[in-house]
Amino acid sequence: METEEVDVAIVGAGAAGLAAAIFAARANAACRIALLDGAKRIGAKILVSGGGRCNITNVRVTADAFWGGSRNTIRNILRAFPETRAAEFFRDIGVPLHEEEWGKLFPDSNQARTVLDALLGEAGRRGVSILADHRVAAVRRGFEVETSQGRLKAARVVLATGGMSIPKTGSDGAGYRLAQSLGHTVIPPTPALAPLVLEGDFHVALSGVSHEVEISLRVAGGKPERIKGPMLWTHFGISGPAAMDASRVWHRAVLEKKPVDVTADLAPGVDVEAKLLALSKEKPMTLAANAIAGLVPSKIAERLAPPVKMAHLSKDQRRAMVDALTRLPLRVKESRGWNFAEVTAGGVPLDEIDPRTMESRLCPGLYFAGEILDADGRIGGYNFQWAWSTGFVAGGAVARTT
Repeated sequence: METEEVDVAIVGAGAAGLAAAIFAARANAACRIALLDGAKRIGAKILVSGGGRCNITNVRVTADAFWGGSRNTIRNILRAFPETRAAEFFRDIGVPLHEEEWGKLFPDSNQARTVLDALLGEAGRRGVSILADHRVAAVRRGFEVETSQGRLKAARVVLATGGMSIPKTGSDGAGYRLAQSLGHTVIPPTPALAPLVLEGDFHVALSGVSHEVEISLRVAGGKPERIKGPMLWTHFGISGPAAMDASRVWHRAVLEKKPVDVTADLAPGVDVEAKLLALSKEKPMTLAANAIAGLVPSKIAERLAPPVKMAHLSKDQRRAMVDALTRLPLRVKESRGWNFAEVTAGGVPLDEIDPRTMESRLCPGLYFAGEILDADGRIGGYNFQWAWSTGFVAGGAVARTT
């Protein structure tokens, strides 16, 4: 490709990049937009998300569901394009949604391909030039964008390159290097929303068991972080929403070389000691494991309860059961890493961008959207909503300034 001039070059054709391109084109039909991606096939990460079904957003998305930069900044960006507008947008482009457990919104087709095709179709209808197999090697002030297929000049550039999660989809952290070359700093990235690997073998016999828990992470020098939700025991450790949400906190503590203590309340919301005392009176001749099977799954009850009847449960045994059920140590030795992480924690600091426009405070004409920024949400559609919201703000801003 010979040097071409465009109004806006968007680097990265994932969720955030596609959103930025579409909203820029909607805001200014005359805007010449080039959407660049290094992959030969666009949208690999969208296609594998949500088990191939794509959890587009959630019925309620607030800044409290995010870690990273300023919650106030995140709140303002989300308000510019909230989850209700995201749902309307997808219905408008032919993707009706339905609600599932925990407020997750999925396409009625239950196929991520429906979402990707709709986004690509809308971008095409709006005149966006989608350039696959155009890996961006450098972006120079000016702006000159050097790709594997040649160069182009742009009045504005949006970096929407994603992070480092699920590298097989093309996420390799290249966007961080581009941002740094243009004067930005980068908060060291770590995996987030990743399954956790435990020491020992307690979990092995429980593989396949899923139940509600509250995980508590106590990082040295900080307040406890409590995360409630379903947890799945696996042959390697733990997975499921609660464990994957907790992985972000664990990874950050390890990166910062701070000790972190992880425990699980296996019967959240229950006064376990009072319950055990009551069971001793109500079911004195019932084995302890059978008696507490109503509090936790039977396999867990068998592992944690002593082989005695409730009437014979000593005070020390009862206290040990209370500790095991409410503060079970989860000795995390590692996570399953980037290959299994659904999102990246860390990235370009939010205080280096203007949240009203997503424009860089350090390099005028440079904008950011999506996972490249230091904001990561819990599992349940929050990170896709961040992509739509930041893409909307950035897209609208570049269209107005072109």
